[in-house]
Amino acid sequence: MRYHPLTADDRALMLRKIGVDNVDDLFDAIPQRYLLKEQLPLPPSQPEMAVERTLGRLAAKNRAAGAGPFFVGAGAYRHHVPATVDHLIQRSEFLTSYTPYQAEISQGTLQVLFEFQTQVARLTGMEVANASMYDGSTGAAEAVMMAARLTRRSKVVLSGGLHPQYRAVIETVASGIEVVALPADPAGAEDIVGAIDESVACVVVQTPAFYGHLVDLTPIAKAAHAAGALMVSVFTEAVALGAIEPPGAMGADIVVGEGQSIGNALNFGGPYVGLFATRKKHIRQMPGRLAGETVDADGQRGFTLTLNTREQHIRRDKATSNICTNSGLCALAFSIHMTMLGEAGLTSLARLNHARACATADALAGAGLEIVSKTFFNEFTVRVADAERVVEDLAGEGILAGLPVGRLDSSAPGDLLIVAATELTTDEDIASLAKALGSR
Repeated sequence: MRYHPLTADDRALMLRKIGVDNVDDLFDAIPQRYLLKEQLPLPPSQPEMAVERTLGRLAAKNRAAGAGPFFVGAGAYRHHVPATVDHLIQRSEFLTSYTPYQAEISQGTLQVLFEFQTQVARLTGMEVANASMYDGSTGAAEAVMMAARLTRRSKVVLSGGLHPQYRAVIETVASGIEVVALPADPAGAEDIVGAIDESVACVVVQTPAFYGHLVDLTPIAKAAHAAGALMVSVFTEAVALGAIEPPGAMGADIVVGEGQSIGNALNFGGPYVGLFATRKKHIRQMPGRLAGETVDADGQRGFTLTLNTREQHIRRDKATSNICTNSGLCALAFSIHMTMLGEAGLTSLARLNHARACATADALAGAGLEIVSKTFFNEFTVRVADAERVVEDLAGEGILAGLPVGRLDSSAPGDLLIVAATELTTDEDIASLAKALGSR
């Protein structure tokens, strides 16, 4: 009764009220060929304690990221999240609706979103940011569609250094837009400027790129603007913005990325938080929610959702996007962690990440491996014969060695391995990886 609280009499009463004889009548509109003719091959129901034991055995097959040397990155990064973050997001003041449809009575939620937007704008070097997207990849697709609306063009150019999954999401979501994906170059020698002409709505460039190398956005932005196009800057590692030049300072028109690295754990791949920022002149075409500061009738500072024509639940025919909410809890965790770090703390964290990656690259080079990336922040590409097999072998030895590029891009050579290091990477972890890869 705990999970099935309705009795047979309850169900019979509901069916009479609806006006049907049995539950099957509720599915008459579905063609018979789509209905199951037999029970699914599922195990019989079990008591709760037995289910817990079964799930516990399954969970034990997972290897926790902190259980040993961990060098996986490529869009999701293992960073230290202070216990304070988890404590604060569970305070009663934040236990309100994460999507405030009655915005004016959710002042605490709106203030957090306002502060979050301010942090993202300053982090990216842009003038305005929204209250978050679902994640970085869907945010990238929204940026492409926004650029198409602004320029009234329908062709976009994607750098070969863009994360393959981001590219796939753009190709899937950006309906009616011609997508030109440039070939990948793990070393970063890519002619992006040469692909821009007056038919292009925007060029999408990731830095640090998928393969780890850093990209100077300034000449790309100049070329895009000369052709009447926009430049969309993408990042997957938010901590990098504590060390590299902000995309806004290099001429980006739209900046979008993944904020998981700050305040949010790996969480088996989600939920995450997409960051989205742009120039103020483009604000009315920006997707998602926007929390604004105002003054109430008594002259007190207050907050409200603004420019709500973007919201599907307000005026669908005027909406710029189908996104009807924001990643409120993950955005809150991001904002709390960012507040704790401050500018100096973020810079220090970024320097530590870069130092750990340099130490890892030096150790692997010393073990005889070729480091493909010439410049990088906290991850880089290395050549390892049969990368997928090597990663599987090392996983059996308790070392998660990185990401074989072939797992996400079937057209890539099989000897490319992306290795990430963060502040949690120890000297012992680095030595273990160098020894294991150097012996193969």
